[in-house]
Amino acid sequence: MTIQKKPKDKQTFNPKQISAAKVVPVAVGVILLLGWAGWRGLTAPVGTQNSEAQKAQFTVKPGVSGNQIGRELAQAGLIKSTSGWKIWTRFKQATDSSGGFKAGTYLVSPEESLAEIADKIWSGEIMQTNFTIPEGWSTMQMGKYFESQGYFSAAEFEAAVTAIPQEQYSWLPQDIPILEGFLYPDTYKISSDLTNSPQAIIKTMLDRFEQVALPVYEAAKPDMSLLDWVTLSSIVEKEAVIGDERALIAGVFTARLNQGMRLESDPTVEYGLGIRQTADQPLTFAQVRTPSPYNTYMNTGLTPTPIASPGIASLKATLNPESTDYLFFVARYDGTHVFSETLSEHEAATREIRRQRNQ
Repeated sequence: MTIQKKPKDKQTFNPKQISAAKVVPVAVGVILLLGWAGWRGLTAPVGTQNSEAQKAQFTVKPGVSGNQIGRELAQAGLIKSTSGWKIWTRFKQATDSSGGFKAGTYLVSPEESLAEIADKIWSGEIMQTNFTIPEGWSTMQMGKYFESQGYFSAAEFEAAVTAIPQEQYSWLPQDIPILEGFLYPDTYKISSDLTNSPQAIIKTMLDRFEQVALPVYEAAKPDMSLLDWVTLSSIVEKEAVIGDERALIAGVFTARLNQGMRLESDPTVEYGLGIRQTADQPLTFAQVRTPSPYNTYMNTGLTPTPIASPGIASLKATLNPESTDYLFFVARYDGTHVFSETLSEHEAATREIRRQRNQ
């Protein structure tokens, strides 16, 4: 028996099948590609022939909206499109509810894309600068330093330190005429846009005192007031050149205060007269006898205010002074001191140091 094969159905060309299976994905791909190209065009760097020379500081003020930031960037020629900025902002707000644009000053380059600039402002990569206040500096020295750095004038700083922010820092002693001693000496990293404000610098330094020094005082619970503690520490700071002598110098001053003796500290005279003695030009007898509230050769007790900003080592030494029978000390010319128990020993030590100096 012969078996006959059933003939296969003939396949016919159907253009609709190709349209459905192949044309749609291609079209979607083309649309996505065009969209991506458009996005890249909107967010591409503005560009410049000399990007280093064209870098700009861009400041975002507190409370400014994201759209306003975009408009200001476009006006400054740092981004190409506010539309692209709005798209980026909406996307970021939808995907990162915990973040947001941060106020501050930023260093922005036209060579950066819109996304790079936006990320920088969203994450708060503000421009920062450092400044260092050494231990033992007075507010006058600080003012001159800030002026030399181009922050603001020394006169502006000197005026600012006489405005006591008692409401913000209730721990500050009452009725002090100046913030001398309470501006903590340290190295600070701050936003660059704060460098034109003495008040902002002062707040930063008071915050550091509150964080570093105040807890030491509160933990020790000393008999002396906060003002007396910082004042005595500032005198110790100015006298102590060698760290190993710090507690001993604090012990000498403590002993003198307990016995009702005058402190007779040269740095207090210098502070009152606004001068600084040197090895070649020491204080004269006339200067030491010049009346001043800060002259501890003429007045008993502590000075009305601190005479400098003490560091933590001097602050701690004043809380834990070394017990000693010494009541006098005189500086050698290498930073160390000769300590004496009696006035005659002290005068002999002073003459010997002067003799060695004159050789």
